[in-house]
Amino acid sequence: MQTSVTPTHCPYCALQCGMNLTPTPDGGGVVEVTERTDFPVNRGALCGKGRTAPALLSSGVRLTSPLVRRAGVLEPAGWDEALDLIAEGLSRTRTEHGPDACGVFGGGGLTNEKAYTLGKFARVVLGTSQIDYNGRFCMSSAAAGGMKAFGLDRGLPFPLEDIPKTGCVILVGSNLVETMPPALRFLTELKENGGKLVVIDPRRTRTAEQADLHLAPRPGTDLALALGLLHLVVAEGRTDEAYIEERTSGWAEARAAAMAHWPEYVERITGVSVPELRETVRLFCEPESAMVLTARGPEQHSKGTDTVGAWINLCLATGRAGRPFSGYGCLTGQGNGQGGREHGQKADQLPGYRKLDDPAARRHVAEVWGVDPDSLPGPGRSAYELLDAMGTDIHALLLMGSNPVVSAPRAAHIEGRLKSLDFLAVADVVLSETAELADVVLPIAQWAEETGTTTSLEGRVLLRRQAITPPEGVRSDLDVLHELADRLGVEKGFPTDPEEVFEELRRASAGGPADYSGITYRRLAEENGVFWPCPADGSAGRPAGATAEDCEDATFDGLPDDPAGDAADDVVAATPAGPSPALSRSAPAPAGVHPGTPRLFLDRFATPDGRARFVAVSHRPLAEEPDDEYPVLLTTGRVVSQYQSGAQTRRVDELNAAAPGSFVELHPRLAERLGAVDGEPLAVVSRRGRAVAPARITTSIRPDTVFMPFHWPGEGRANTLTNPALDPTSRMPEFKACAVRVERVD
Repeated sequence: MQTSVTPTHCPYCALQCGMNLTPTPDGGGVVEVTERTDFPVNRGALCGKGRTAPALLSSGVRLTSPLVRRAGVLEPAGWDEALDLIAEGLSRTRTEHGPDACGVFGGGGLTNEKAYTLGKFARVVLGTSQIDYNGRFCMSSAAAGGMKAFGLDRGLPFPLEDIPKTGCVILVGSNLVETMPPALRFLTELKENGGKLVVIDPRRTRTAEQADLHLAPRPGTDLALALGLLHLVVAEGRTDEAYIEERTSGWAEARAAAMAHWPEYVERITGVSVPELRETVRLFCEPESAMVLTARGPEQHSKGTDTVGAWINLCLATGRAGRPFSGYGCLTGQGNGQGGREHGQKADQLPGYRKLDDPAARRHVAEVWGVDPDSLPGPGRSAYELLDAMGTDIHALLLMGSNPVVSAPRAAHIEGRLKSLDFLAVADVVLSETAELADVVLPIAQWAEETGTTTSLEGRVLLRRQAITPPEGVRSDLDVLHELADRLGVEKGFPTDPEEVFEELRRASAGGPADYSGITYRRLAEENGVFWPCPADGSAGRPAGATAEDCEDATFDGLPDDPAGDAADDVVAATPAGPSPALSRSAPAPAGVHPGTPRLFLDRFATPDGRARFVAVSHRPLAEEPDDEYPVLLTTGRVVSQYQSGAQTRRVDELNAAAPGSFVELHPRLAERLGAVDGEPLAVVSRRGRAVAPARITTSIRPDTVFMPFHWPGEGRANTLTNPALDPTSRMPEFKACAVRVERVD
């Protein structure tokens, strides 16, 4: 074990909070988390998940040996046997059914190096088009909306540190206090600076309690709500006509679509009153600057891309995009959800956020990889479509860092599809519910046991550093892909050293929208991260959407001193008194080196003509509206002490004590009609299945809606119920709303 303190980043959400890993004082443990105040996002504060992350490093809760299924039972095996079986399974499938019969499914928690190598492995070694990842379930609708409007997808086009400096934030469908607790300080500082916070959520969450105004629309009506607000902006003469004329296109069509959504009509659809709509417009339009931030609430719908487009339209019509302390942003969920899709895990993308069907992109990446561009397969199926094709078109699957048995919509069906595969190999840290179904399971090194990069929700590329050596019997995903490539006849091109992989990634991304070519491990260590795009040639013209100021100085102004974390019980406030040393901590880039791009679009947007594009959209119903048989809406989400499918956090005693299992949140009026009693089991039934969990009766939710968290398997699995109806552009499933009935369980 190393004896020095290792600065690194949390393995969980896309805040990627800074932390130090320190050997335990008694030497009996593996490592402990200590404060790291030099990172500006969290300034040392951590939520309970980050603070307890080392618990997963213990051999008692994680895999330490490959497992092979013999006579129906997973048993320990050696690495050579396990890797040989995977290579044989994939090779046999290709021979019998063709390369597209092999599927690859990745994860938004994989480092950039792993995501890049996994995409390369699928296309170069297997020759399959069938690769996607669970990040498709995260922010694909926001990505599609951003590409349509701005020509570029980066979750936040500005640093988090800009949020307290704006005049108003409309936060749509995000329970930030529970999903990203250290980020609460940005909202607290916003209000301390005189800014206003509007929270839009069907539930009165802990985040909504911080708001100056809380709107509680019916689930699935955020599109109508945004259009109604834009209607009022036009009717009240609050548009910025000069900005629209100078910096946008498509306004006439978008304006006409919005004007069909008059306030009283929107009130009937959403349940949000006309006075509340007018007050929202006033709070948003009166300050000099304002932002709209969305999360999964409006995005995880079969109309998620259009909904994001409507919120962007509101920003554009009021001149609130591409200006200081203004703009639209998406709060990415997974730890590397941003970088994970930029470098080749996604079904239609190549490294650098290049499009797989672009001949120039194919030529560039093929040259880096040393292959014929014509040998690269075309775009494949999106995540749900890939999983749904298992056992029919897809006969073998290599899965890394994902748990679709719990996380996929219509989960019981997907579980059945996984069981129907001829061959399933899973690489993971723990024996997840999906790994339990595999023919071969590989034990993988964790965040503290290996070096690699991630890209936060700000577009800030960060360096995670190895602090300890993995246990005997545990290997990296890069080792796995190297060994499999070798067994499948590709002896070169799959290095195991993460920095060597990153150097190749730099070349592959060069000139692409997500250009990392000017970023090195040394710079990441010295500068506390670098924002993309960052071309290698510092003297070259700045990238599309970058501002002249960004290309001159990559450091940030300071923020107020208050850590502002005590409103969330789960936050460990670790910020010292007085000004934080993190406020201007990042060292400027050397002369002649591109400094990175913290703020996008201040000069121009990343479209061919430099203009942002309005998109004309209109309200449409949910894919599945309530009816007499299923009269209630179900919405799903997270709780503060668990994360994603819970495969890791459910193994941490402290987190389980705080959130031991699933529940059904419902309003007292619905509970009275059902005869439900708090704490007693309720069954929630949809057209796809049945889930059972204890009732949690509260006035914080709409009477026509019930809520379930999605972290648990078994009878309380919320995703048994959810609807896989897909957005036509992003292919995002409609996780956030489906028709159900609720019944007492005798």
